[in-house]
Amino acid sequence: MLVGVPSEIKTHEYRVGLTPASVREYVQRGHKVLVQSGAGDGIGAADDVYRQAGADIAQSAAEVFKAADMIVKVKEPQLDECAQLRQGQILFTYLHLAPDPKQTAALVKSGCTAVAYETVTDDRGGLPLLAPMSEVAGRLAIEAAGVALKRPAGGRGLLIGGVPGVPAGRVVVIGGGVVGVHAARMAVGLGAEVTVLDRSLPRLRELDELFAGRVRTLYSTSEALDNEVAAADVVIGAVLVPGASAPKLVSRDKLKTMKKGAVIVDVAIDQGGCFETSHATTHAEPTYVVDGVIHYCVANMPGAVPVTSSHALNNATLPFGLALASSGLKALLANPHLRNGLNVHKGKVTYKAVADSLNLPYVSAESAIAA
Repeated sequence: MLVGVPSEIKTHEYRVGLTPASVREYVQRGHKVLVQSGAGDGIGAADDVYRQAGADIAQSAAEVFKAADMIVKVKEPQLDECAQLRQGQILFTYLHLAPDPKQTAALVKSGCTAVAYETVTDDRGGLPLLAPMSEVAGRLAIEAAGVALKRPAGGRGLLIGGVPGVPAGRVVVIGGGVVGVHAARMAVGLGAEVTVLDRSLPRLRELDELFAGRVRTLYSTSEALDNEVAAADVVIGAVLVPGASAPKLVSRDKLKTMKKGAVIVDVAIDQGGCFETSHATTHAEPTYVVDGVIHYCVANMPGAVPVTSSHALNNATLPFGLALASSGLKALLANPHLRNGLNVHKGKVTYKAVADSLNLPYVSAESAIAA
């Protein structure tokens, strides 16, 4: 199979779909790889490095999209990229379709087979291709909050970890999944007072053991959420409903109870965000203010650390990408976890949470492939 790797074009997105090490793995298995010139610049991998790994270099994205049987990316295709996709072509990337009707419509129109990293599953019920970027985003969330809290940035002028004799900042993490754990770990490491809210008692028990009592765990009722948000200096939105739009857990009215200069970091923004006042931002303009509260809602947070992110992502995606390259649609039929990643196929939406979120007809992946 000919695998294409175009440059990412989202604002300040420096990651790359395949690292040179991954290209070498594809080539060793008999596949051809076509990489757009400059695609690896963000991770310090020049075209010659890709050539040494066995790739051919294309001078334009159009050349990659036209030639490739499978496109491997990082971020969701922009609309002009969707227009270059075609029936029979496989797209393997993050999609986050539930809050994005325009992209969904464009992928449906293209007729391509779109496999989303974020809905591929594993034997433990986890999301193995989402996890590495969730780890990165969780850690970056605390770094971003620390910057936004500084007075020159419009924040309260608070040091998250405090100093002897001065209270530390109060960090509230909504959601105890991968993002929440890594955000809490970073905040605890800085010396913050950390609370994690979740609706799974088994998960709260795990977190209590993991942090050995250094993190407060609370069952997430409306009352608990109201009280913690009002008292927080930083609130991290780390809620995930796989493939679906994130629930709006903090309303505009709740926001008004927060301290002026407090910070919200909405890591769920790729799925629409879990704060009513959230809208996606970029690394170029990462924050905005509503009712005196700073909102950080960058939709591609890990793109700021592309070396770490690209290698972490490739470590997770490589086995699945190789399966698709070797067997095509047969790989989806053979592996139910990879099949869970199928979101769109031949003009049909094949992931129920996406169809439900956008009020579109749903066709099971098995039925769509068989048709």
